[in-house]
Amino acid sequence: MASAAPEIPIAERNMGLRSVVMDETAFQSFYDGTARRLRAYLLRCLGDASLADDLLQDAYLRFLRSGLDTDDEDHRRNYLFRIATNLVRDHFRRRRSEYELPPDFPGQGGHHRTVELRSDVSQALEALAPRDRQMLWLAYVEGSSHQEIAKAMGLKTASLKSMLFRARKRLAESLRVLGLQPQEGGES
Repeated sequence: MASAAPEIPIAERNMGLRSVVMDETAFQSFYDGTARRLRAYLLRCLGDASLADDLLQDAYLRFLRSGLDTDDEDHRRNYLFRIATNLVRDHFRRRRSEYELPPDFPGQGGHHRTVELRSDVSQALEALAPRDRQMLWLAYVEGSSHQEIAKAMGLKTASLKSMLFRARKRLAESLRVLGLQPQEGGES
């Protein structure tokens, strides 16, 4: 007799995992529509491709374990990004001392970031605090609304606008330090 929901193996049931609400086809579609953007977000926040891949897998696993039961794609995506944001925060809490190096510390990162650091904007973003990078990424790359960003990062919507403004100012200052400044008078 076939059941509507996928069968959870006994080993997983014994681990206390909730049943999966999405079937395999629905999950594959959701994954295909979100994985690339989520990986880019994690890579930008962490600066480490291997770690981003690990947290990407963990985010999807936690998403599936959550048993979120909704057909709203936006809600699913926001929930997934919230999980990923929490994983990034947990990572930085555990390894805080490794990530509190000054922005100009020689040898930051490894060979896997060499390509990224060729861009002045990447360098400027690297100089920002992880929370600033997360807010700017969600706002300007993902196109998330203030409400979505606040929800994903566990912040109050009322304070997000000013926090985002200050993050933009810090990015602009970081770009100025690198010798990049906006052109005066709108010239090209």
